Amino acid sequence: MMDPVGTQPFIVQQVEKFTVVEFRQPSLMDPVVLEHIGKSLYHLVDMEDRRKIVLDFEKVQYLSSQAIGIVLTMNKKLAALPHSKLVLCGVGEKLMQLIKITRLDKILTIKPSQKEALKVFA
Repeated sequence: MMDPVGTQPFIVQQVEKFTVVEFRQPSLMDPVVLEHIGKSLYHLVDMEDRRKIVLDFEKVQYLSSQAIGIVLTMNKKLAALPHSKLVLCGVGEKLMQLIKITRLDKILTIKPSQKEALKVFA
């Protein structure tokens, strides 16, 4: 069953050679929604062979451990492929605190804006 238009938890855009995923909901906590997000994001890497992915969290204020797991799985999938990279951007203060507490700032590439994130690939 597909979500009606407008309730998609994220949008995927192609910006030059990069795939930008913009999350559209303030909360990424619902296990059912996150399962859909995970499958969709893994599909981008596994089936569509997208290698340069930016996850934009500008609109997100709350993340569950399941959401963090999805980000880490994405990072691991891309790390295993040549010429691949995952960059996070638009991470707000609350999320950044969570990322630092879990020491994920040591593992993940995080930039303040989409523009900065795209520079990582240059």
